[in-house]
Amino acid sequence: MAGRALLLRVGCDLVHAEIVSAQEDWREGHRRFVESTATSRADALHAQLEVVSDELRRRLGGRYELRDLVAWYRSEDTWARHAVADRAATSGWQRDLAYVIDAAFHLAGRTATDYTP
Repeated sequence: MAGRALLLRVGCDLVHAEIVSAQEDWREGHRRFVESTATSRADALHAQLEVVSDELRRRLGGRYELRDLVAWYRSEDTWARHAVADRAATSGWQRDLAYVIDAAFHLAGRTATDYTP
């Protein structure tokens, strides 16, 4: 029984570390997004953010936790890239996509049921 409890604790610690790491990525991406919206690309960036955010909300459904976001974050490159390419592609959109995605996850994270500021 002690071995099982230790495994559960280690698993919980790993999940927590993964969430904290992802949140750091998301905060940094959001910061870069905000900085970039002070340029002539602001409208295009906001459109891309809206597309990724809409697609993320669709995938998450109603209520969700941070670990649910992390699970979608692992596969974001595929679905987010396709969504932006289909609905909000502009010249050079690929170079901005990483921090647009991180900004979308940052904003979604703030509405997770287990979010704490």
